[in-house]
Amino acid sequence: MQEHAKLMKVFSSSGEIIGRKKLQKMIYIAKKMNYPFYEKYNFHFYGPYSEELTLRVEELCNLGFLSETKEKKGGYIQYRYSLTDDGNEFLSHYNLNMPTLPSCVQNLNEQNSRFLELVSTVLYFGELDREEVTEKVFTLKSKQRYTEEEIAEAYHYIERLKDVRKEILN
Repeated sequence: MQEHAKLMKVFSSSGEIIGRKKLQKMIYIAKKMNYPFYEKYNFHFYGPYSEELTLRVEELCNLGFLSETKEKKGGYIQYRYSLTDDGNEFLSHYNLNMPTLPSCVQNLNEQNSRFLELVSTVLYFGELDREEVTEKVFTLKSKQRYTEEEIAEAYHYIERLKDVRKEILN
């Protein structure tokens, strides 16, 4: 249940997370920032996606540790997640040493899903040079119509996340 507790820590730190896609991207980005999340990710239609994470969230909802609320938004359903009182009680039994995680996930939660999709895509192809990543974004995410400026902002945001983590750890 250690991995479940880590995920619950994200909800505890974030308050409410609106959207499954946003949640997927937040955990992926945190993982890429060297937080100890071990879910496996594959590249999917909306960028990095983890079936393991989806199953873990379902389990937390079934255990009553996580609240999932569905809302109709235009032509689709939006999901809202928050930790329940039982979830907080369960989490209190775990001593998770991740001092910088709360500030990271709060910052991620303040971003919109579209931007997090871009940031996570940039990180997913991080072994490529910037020009190749830009080409991948334009090809794989053509419907999103990302601009060069947005891609530059994604790189800048990634550097800020790394700097904040270093700052807090020192």
